[in-house]
Amino acid sequence: METVEMNSVSLKRPRSEDDVANTDEIKRPKILEKSKTGNDSGQSIETVTEQPDKSVLEDTKNEIIPNEEGEEQEDEELEESDEDGDPESFADMMKHGLTESDVGITKFVSSHKGFSGILKERYSDFVVHEIGKDGRVSHLDDFSVPVDDEDPSEDTFTVLSDEDKQRLEELQLLKNKETSVAIEVIEDTKEKRTVIHQAVKSLFPGLETKTEDRDGKKYIIAYHAAGKKALANPRKHSWPKSRGSYCHFVLYKENKDTMDAINVLSKFLRVKPNIFSYMGTKDKRAITVQEIAVLRITAQRLAHLNKCLMNFKLGNFSYKNHPLKLGELQGNHFTVVLRNITGTDDQIEQAMHSLREIGFINYYGMQRFGTTAVPTYQIGRAILQNNWNEVMDLILKPRPGAEKGYLVKCREEWAKTKDPAAALKKLPVKRCVEGQLLRGLLKYGMKNIISAFGIIPRNNRLMYIHSYQSYVWNNMVSKRIEEYGLRAVPGDLTLKGATAVHIEEGDVDNYTIHDVVMPLPGFDVIYPKHKIGEAYKEMLVADNLDINNMRHKIRDYSLSGAYRKIIIRPQNVNWEVVAYDDPKIPLFTTDLDKLEGKPLPILPTDGKFRALKMEFSLPPSTYATMAIREVLKMDTSIKNQTQLNTTWLR
Repeated sequence: METVEMNSVSLKRPRSEDDVANTDEIKRPKILEKSKTGNDSGQSIETVTEQPDKSVLEDTKNEIIPNEEGEEQEDEELEESDEDGDPESFADMMKHGLTESDVGITKFVSSHKGFSGILKERYSDFVVHEIGKDGRVSHLDDFSVPVDDEDPSEDTFTVLSDEDKQRLEELQLLKNKETSVAIEVIEDTKEKRTVIHQAVKSLFPGLETKTEDRDGKKYIIAYHAAGKKALANPRKHSWPKSRGSYCHFVLYKENKDTMDAINVLSKFLRVKPNIFSYMGTKDKRAITVQEIAVLRITAQRLAHLNKCLMNFKLGNFSYKNHPLKLGELQGNHFTVVLRNITGTDDQIEQAMHSLREIGFINYYGMQRFGTTAVPTYQIGRAILQNNWNEVMDLILKPRPGAEKGYLVKCREEWAKTKDPAAALKKLPVKRCVEGQLLRGLLKYGMKNIISAFGIIPRNNRLMYIHSYQSYVWNNMVSKRIEEYGLRAVPGDLTLKGATAVHIEEGDVDNYTIHDVVMPLPGFDVIYPKHKIGEAYKEMLVADNLDINNMRHKIRDYSLSGAYRKIIIRPQNVNWEVVAYDDPKIPLFTTDLDKLEGKPLPILPTDGKFRALKMEFSLPPSTYATMAIREVLKMDTSIKNQTQLNTTWLR
């Protein structure tokens, strides 16, 4: 899993005079600040952002909701405002955000000395390819459309005027009182009428057509066959029986998250987003390649979108009889470029060999916990405590930190009046978590917070308690490594199939640290039989929770628990160091570059800068940022990424 939402970041250490002299050659503004990160490397942070006043704010949303590979999508995309806010105050406000140590991320497994590099200087420096359940890596390498005699002709996409399409869309979506739309057939022929019939039915699911004579002229009349239900259920009788009901395709996207992309596709196809299915969600600030399936939309229609969509490409079409299911993937393959690295060749070799041979601690990454002064795990804890006034307060109260101006005004109004209607009026968009909760309070009243909170989509609500589980897990794993190091010990847990068992004294030599799992707290898990088992209980007691009673009176919030490996060893690890002069040039070719025949830029053998290009594969629900953290020995929190950002903005 991976959902890194970060601007280009470099974590720097004190440098020699030669290093400083070399830095003077760099033509973009840079800021250094030393920061304490829980290791002895004395690292400091450099933030490099091409458009800091916009991109920093665009990539940081209130109540950030992580996207889990192999789990349900835990994100209802928050609406963006066109108000960028004050970029100079952003870094100052982010001082109220979380650092890694705040969420239990404190240990490293490798012994090499860390070095610095810029992560995601360009979003194209981070490429994700999905690995399907059959082990095949998804690639976009074919734009061709499967030949099907029953597909409509290409004329289908051009025969209707823009005005006709507008009227038909309004009819399809029941946006006006019209019960039909009449389209005059110019240059009337049977072939022309057939193309118009096909165009209406294929481009506007839910509409039927008939031909009528009016005043000596031929008209195609479009009308609703089955009311609103037809829109959600594409017409069955128009789909050939010999063809699989689902069109599978590879989606290549740039700088968009998966749900954003599906919403855009739905809008252009004029269908509901729920007819799409996928195996996992992918990063926004990256180039990602994944498989998507859609119910009864032809490859021809999908391919036509390549002519009108920005930042998306669709290809590798095929028809199958099944949709895709969340979690069916084996994982993801990452290609990451870390620019302007300072490590010596020996440091890099040590770091990458350690990543390949030992791996990294399987922490839940920072994006799991939000970016504001109210971490998502605190709300999750209040839910589990059944403290609903606290839940409401944490979500709605004023908070320090970076937020949209309208959210600040909404919170201020809430603090002043406790009036849901008045606070809601301050929100130009209502789909954020705050807007949904306020709507719920307006509907159910202040004395029924549980029902009001229930208006928030289920996955978003569960995100909070999953965040708390992740917070506990991170802290316990750090304690486990502090106490027992990188070896299996009696009392640890390991999996036999899907069942967790304790490692006994006599069997301990048969296991390594890579076999050890630790539980996310819940009613259906067991705990280690050593000090860490007690530490779980102590942590939950301190949070007024009973580890032996993780069932909640509301079933949705009952935690069954799960097991998670504490060390992940990436597969297919490869790396190389390349030299370059221009920070804007790509350092590898993407699937789209290859399809379009773009050659890889010729790189100098002795450039001003060095970059580490690394590739690795990870299983679902693991964070690539945590692997990169292990290589660089860096703090990945947004708080550390934005410190002193204001200096060069001035």
